[in-house]
Amino acid sequence: MKILVTGGAGFIGSHLALALKQLLRGAEVVALDNLKRRGSELALPRLRAGGVAFVHGDVRAPEDLEAVGPVDLLVECSAEPSVHAGYGGAPGYLLNSNLGGLVNCLEHLRRHGGDLVFLSTSRVYPIAALRGLPLSRRGERLGFEPGAAGPGWSEAGIAESFPLHGSRSLYGATKLAAELLIEEYRALYGLRAVIDRCGVVAGPWQMGKVDQGFVSLWLARHVFGGALAYSGFGGTGAQVRDVLHVADLCELVVSQVGNLDVHDGQVTNVGGGAARSLSLAELTEACRELTGVSLPIGSQPETRAADIPYYVSDCTALYQRTQWRPLRGIDRILADTHRWLIDERSWLEPIMTGERANIA
Repeated sequence: MKILVTGGAGFIGSHLALALKQLLRGAEVVALDNLKRRGSELALPRLRAGGVAFVHGDVRAPEDLEAVGPVDLLVECSAEPSVHAGYGGAPGYLLNSNLGGLVNCLEHLRRHGGDLVFLSTSRVYPIAALRGLPLSRRGERLGFEPGAAGPGWSEAGIAESFPLHGSRSLYGATKLAAELLIEEYRALYGLRAVIDRCGVVAGPWQMGKVDQGFVSLWLARHVFGGALAYSGFGGTGAQVRDVLHVADLCELVVSQVGNLDVHDGQVTNVGGGAARSLSLAELTEACRELTGVSLPIGSQPETRAADIPYYVSDCTALYQRTQWRPLRGIDRILADTHRWLIDERSWLEPIMTGERANIA
């Protein structure tokens, strides 16, 4: 079996490439990445040690995919992941990478055959609808009243049935458009594909930035120093996300690859769920307890265009179809990330202290 992981030197891509190589015995795994994101080069020794071949290439260039040749499975992790991309600037790289790159991957599979696992995002759900949820302040976080529910939402979180009408950011739009294209290729060309709408994924080797990877960045500021600020929704840090350990995501994808007939055509939320959710204020306290460091947290009350106050993945549909459950909680996510920051400090400190952190 030959597997291509695009974005294979990125946070999720590198973890998936190594997990597929380890758990699918005899598989040839190739990681393709353009190494654009600072810190992605640190994945190369890990990939090499794990028996994963690396190709320096770009999904925007069909010839780079052709150089890899036919594959049995393509795991599409490449993306410009910033939800703020295109606001106040040109969207070309975002559109060419997230949409053009996906088309190139689909065409590669159409010509040569092979299956697809596509990592989509919770950001396909519209901003205005998420802001319009009946949330109230409950301690240090926003949440629903007990028993509250509506179309596609409940105390369990946001389900796949949540209405999709409205703007969702250019990043979210590229991912939703990619989902629609994948469905057309399934119908027209018999492509087997599974789509995972991932919420926040975190863990070691995530080069957290202001606009993506906030858990590792928040913890890195407590370890290495630097400024933090709550941004948006009054600047109190009450906004909520659920968090999934990257190892739990890898276990799910490996099981999907092993049973693709069961998962073919499914579009499912994948996240930590309500039990693994927290607000930024709660994350600050958890980082303080873990590191012993208390940082002053600034406040920027203004809400930016793409900010949302609440997202928790309702994974009920996935749970009904599989035996997969996330096994690692918030404490484990933070502990594993903290250990990595300490062990790799000489490499990571220059990378992860280069900008002020304003997280929404």
